[in-house]
Amino acid sequence: MIGTHVNRLMLFAGAAVLSSLSWALLPTPTVAQQPPGPRETPGPGRGRGERGPSKPTPRHASGRVNLGAPPGGSGFWGGGGSIVGRRGSSLPTNHDVSELPFQPWSKALYDARLKQGEKDDPHARCLPPGGPRQFQTPNGFEFIEQPDRKRITIIFGGGPRSWRFIYLDGRPLPKLDDADLIPTYFGYSMGHWEGDTLIVESTGYNEKFWFHRGGLPHTDALHLTERFSRPDFDTLKYEVTVDDPKAYTRSWRGGFTMPWTYTNWDGSPGGEMQEYFCQDNERDYSRLR
Repeated sequence: MIGTHVNRLMLFAGAAVLSSLSWALLPTPTVAQQPPGPRETPGPGRGRGERGPSKPTPRHASGRVNLGAPPGGSGFWGGGGSIVGRRGSSLPTNHDVSELPFQPWSKALYDARLKQGEKDDPHARCLPPGGPRQFQTPNGFEFIEQPDRKRITIIFGGGPRSWRFIYLDGRPLPKLDDADLIPTYFGYSMGHWEGDTLIVESTGYNEKFWFHRGGLPHTDALHLTERFSRPDFDTLKYEVTVDDPKAYTRSWRGGFTMPWTYTNWDGSPGGEMQEYFCQDNERDYSRLR
């Protein structure tokens, strides 16, 4: 059963995204995945201060929180901050990097990556990331709820333009020692609702990506517990517990918030994700060789 499940998901494994908000942990920003145009310039209605107080949290007819656009509406989620540090949209309860419970080898690897910067970052070569980094995209993402399939699909607008499945049908997480398990960039995600919060357990990750833009290490033992909540219309709160006993001496938590975006990259009205592929706009590779 897991083999069928795994083979199907392998066709869609991948992740998106590049953080434009956590520069402090790297000496230079990656430009490989930057879409053309003045995307970083806030457009009309993009900032909370420009559009006034947020509307209430949207809900389905059942009363369940709607993580996407309401019927007839438009918009998508913009990128968040970092799961470490407390700058920008990062949560004030985050740890600083110096407080993380590294294993000795993972601290040494993190320090080495920090010195090399993006030269060792797989995403700088348009490979997909996974874990929290998928939500740091400046290109946006959408939740597509599919109650008939008992799953949520997350579509990402940047990087390799990929998607992720979160299953809500009660299936168990695959065991890491299962011979049929093929590790992926997104892992295998099973979710359930607790009140207004979507809780997602994910495991089965490969080691081919950085789950954090600064290069925090992980192994194939990585287990993430994500919590998604929408306290108001314009805000998505993301919290994650990182559990990887091979890389860290104990589990730790971090998170950030993300804004609902009503405008296109250039600030024009629309609120629809635009087509963008990192592979068609790669401007960093010659500098990385």
